[in-house]
Amino acid sequence: MNEVDVIYEDNHIIIVNKKPNILSQKDNTNDIDMVTLVKNYLKEKYHKPGNVYLGLVHRLDRPVGGLMIFAKTSKAATRLSKAIQNHEIKKSYLAVVEGIVSPTKGVLIDYLKRETNKMTTIATETSGKYAELKYEVLQINTKNNKTLLSIELKTGRHHQIRVQFASRAHPLCGDQRYGKMDKTQLALFSYKLEFCHPVTKKWLKFEISPPNEGYWTMFTM
Repeated sequence: MNEVDVIYEDNHIIIVNKKPNILSQKDNTNDIDMVTLVKNYLKEKYHKPGNVYLGLVHRLDRPVGGLMIFAKTSKAATRLSKAIQNHEIKKSYLAVVEGIVSPTKGVLIDYLKRETNKMTTIATETSGKYAELKYEVLQINTKNNKTLLSIELKTGRHHQIRVQFASRAHPLCGDQRYGKMDKTQLALFSYKLEFCHPVTKKWLKFEISPPNEGYWTMFTM
């Protein structure tokens, strides 16, 4: 059984470190997913009979690892979902992209549109859903022509980070859908969460490092 890496837990919420290539929630593949894993963890830890409540308030793409918030009560789930909709939860990612990104700080704005009958999204100037992110260059590896970025999402669109940087000739490393077919692990990691606790109202901040493997080893974390 897959172990759950718990970063924080109280009576209302649980924050875990999702491993790459695990689904956020079950789909038609019937592969293991985080909702099931966390439910099983809670059921075993608290010896709960029957079904365990767990609210999924946001998702990470299957190849993306890192921090995820789950609600342990319906009240917390409702409040966290509202906070997500109002962009009150600050979600930051680390990404390794191809090439040297310039300028070293910036805001990317596009309109993203899902392609009909395809599993891909394209960036346009006017048609689609508004997408905005803020980025900062953390390190540059000139030898391998790679850039390590910190990215703060203002909106949470389908494949947003991957599409916005690929459209600017800086695809994420390991992105077989929007970048090169190098068949390595996608270099995108949810490393920081900042938000107001849905019940206690205390401001919380969590930050973790990506796994020491793949493209992450090209930089000093």
